[in-house]
Amino acid sequence: MQDVAQDAAALVARTGYDVVGEPGLREAIAQHYRDRGLATAPDQILVTTGAQSALHLIASVLLSRADRVLIETPTYPHGADAFRAVGARLVGVPVSPDDGWDLDRAAQTFARVLPALAYLMPEFQNPTGRTMGREEVTAFVDGAQRAGTYLVLDETTAGLDIDRPTAPVAFPDLGRIVRVGSLGKTVWGGLRVGWVRAEADIVRRLASGRPVHDLGTPEFEQAVAARLLHRLDEISTQRADLLRAGRDALTRALVERFPEWEIPHAHGGVSLWVGLGEPVSTPLVMSARARGLLLSAGSRFAVEGGHDRRLRIPFTAAPHTLERAVDILRHAWEDVRGTAAGAALDDLATVV
Repeated sequence: MQDVAQDAAALVARTGYDVVGEPGLREAIAQHYRDRGLATAPDQILVTTGAQSALHLIASVLLSRADRVLIETPTYPHGADAFRAVGARLVGVPVSPDDGWDLDRAAQTFARVLPALAYLMPEFQNPTGRTMGREEVTAFVDGAQRAGTYLVLDETTAGLDIDRPTAPVAFPDLGRIVRVGSLGKTVWGGLRVGWVRAEADIVRRLASGRPVHDLGTPEFEQAVAARLLHRLDEISTQRADLLRAGRDALTRALVERFPEWEIPHAHGGVSLWVGLGEPVSTPLVMSARARGLLLSAGSRFAVEGGHDRRLRIPFTAAPHTLERAVDILRHAWEDVRGTAAGAALDDLATVV
């Protein structure tokens, strides 16, 4: 940021209204995809004010009211909100840390519903942390092609690899695949720079529809992003070290303090999708909030209800902070379990 500030005079000489993206940054993002084996030209890139802005823009341009959207459940809640905001009807396909995506449900949804768009997080899915294998990638690509569905791949978590045992399976470069990326999770949440990678005609449609939402991505942030993209491998390695320390500390503390919970092992991403064994995620979150610990109940990530047996716990904080959070969570859990036990006794007394 200090380096970019030295060139501020050149930045303010520009108009500041940029609905497509600064050419140098678009080329840097295109090179990022070429390095992954995806031939990409700058005119296939649209720079946005973060991934969330990209999702809202995609929803408003590619969808009409009452269109069906295939979406994972659980899923990133603000992604679901973006599609609901344009009147889309969401159809959930289950995904879990252990079993992955329900491919039978996905095939049925593509065949019967013919969704206009499918929204997926194929690598380190939020909140489950699951990554698609070859069978899953093939199933979604085949289903989307048969139904004429846009596949929107949210890749904002794809770079958060800690120690996955195998390389990810790449989606093919097809005309109706739209990719969304961001620097928010890999670099800093306060750097509101994201992008869309799609066919050039889709990018032009998105750019034409953008002024209804905003008038472009800030020039200063784009200049910072352009410098950072050339160092993204170095930054990703540093980020992985920080995430590894947080994940290990959180996992260790949860296993020690909650032997009754199902604690998954995450190879990347930013959180654990913990199994509680009981549908008490909502009261647990409320009890923890009263003690100053802010979490989201599992139901917040649901598309069609449920998931109150799950709790999403991020591991992005420092290890000592996460250990303290687990201590608070234990006290909240004891309160919730005590309340549940008391209610059960009251019910029994009423019956007797």
